[in-house]
Amino acid sequence: MEYAMPDATPDSTGLHGAAYTPTERTVPSRSKDRAAYDRETVHSILDAAYLCHLGFIRDGAPVVLPTLFGRVGERLYVHGSTGSRPLRATGAADPGLAVCLTVTHVDGLVLARSAFHHSMNYRSVVVHGIARTVTDPEERRVALDTLVDQVVPGRSKDSRPADAKELAATAVIRLDLDEVSAKIRTGGPNDAPEDLSLPYWAGVVPLTRGYAAPVPSDDLDPAVRLPDYLTAL
Repeated sequence: MEYAMPDATPDSTGLHGAAYTPTERTVPSRSKDRAAYDRETVHSILDAAYLCHLGFIRDGAPVVLPTLFGRVGERLYVHGSTGSRPLRATGAADPGLAVCLTVTHVDGLVLARSAFHHSMNYRSVVVHGIARTVTDPEERRVALDTLVDQVVPGRSKDSRPADAKELAATAVIRLDLDEVSAKIRTGGPNDAPEDLSLPYWAGVVPLTRGYAAPVPSDDLDPAVRLPDYLTAL
């Protein structure tokens, strides 16, 4: 069966409308004005990252794992070992695994005159849903290529794809983007009026993600040149 790519094009109706519908779990209890539900904002935050934190309940206790992810349209993909207990719980014979997936970018350290008003400028996304194992071979291929390209765009076509043994040892789970919210803070410190005259520096220390020059493997053939997609980083 041919795998159908999930639609990523916004329209005015249905699942793929301009915004996700807020729910009790996606409306923050504090700073509601920082929340966003439009797909463009959510997708841009997700697409600028490759590390997420996946939370779930195991044996009655919460577990949060850092892991790589990739987005294809309205789906997120996470991979792991087929022997992993949480991934086994997402099998077709099970109802799936209730998870909470988060992605965060820290854009600046906000230093206020008072310790209480110190903060961070950030962009984050929180996704609630049921994770399920991907069994369709073509969808698994797309998901694994996406996971590689999420880290370094273009890399999946410039490396050997997984062989049968490697695929057998790799599980892929899917989480649909349905119950989703973004939260963003920008700007400077929010000092109280009575603190503005205090003799302490206040402002923002911007943070940026950067890449150093790639370091070739010791056993790399000198004839293999640095690919353009790494130069572009």
